Amino acid sequence: MTRVSRLTRLLMTLCCLAGLAACAPGSIHKEDSYPTRERGTDAIQYSDQPRTTIFGKGKDLTSALFSSGNKNASKSGIGVNSYLWRAALDTIAFMPVASADPFGGTILTDWYENPDQPGERFKVDIYILDRQLRADGVRVSVFKQKLVKNQWRNENVSPDMANNIENSILTRARTLRVTDMSLPQ
Repeated sequence: MTRVSRLTRLLMTLCCLAGLAACAPGSIHKEDSYPTRERGTDAIQYSDQPRTTIFGKGKDLTSALFSSGNKNASKSGIGVNSYLWRAALDTIAFMPVASADPFGGTILTDWYENPDQPGERFKVDIYILDRQLRADGVRVSVFKQKLVKNQWRNENVSPDMANNIENSILTRARTLRVTDMSLPQ
């Protein structure tokens, strides 16, 4: 071995040892706000201070999402307008939902084949873009495929189809809002 490679090996070994020494049990500090357990017992002891989370001091995901007495849609626990969100789910209720993200405002459906029109299927992607109930707060993309020789082929979709779904979502969202406003508080 050359002198340089020996020196490199020695430096790497020293770095590894320094890293291991930093992980020694004495270097780990306990946080006061986390549960602790005495060695040899099953009892968990919590500190008197409330735990700080990303939702704030003493709050958890449930309290952040479902705070009581909040009827304002723009201040709800989801990241988008709740009326648009519910209306979008109601509008595409007949289609299988592949994924739904209420914080990002994305609803993606799986392929749906209408039993009255076999050999033709649709997929819808809905994006809710705003926390306000606005006409430009929802965007819809529609995809269509036809079965040709036992293979699904992509087809063009009329832009009117996406616009019609957007209008249906907006109409339903307005109906939900009016219904919520007419309820006694």
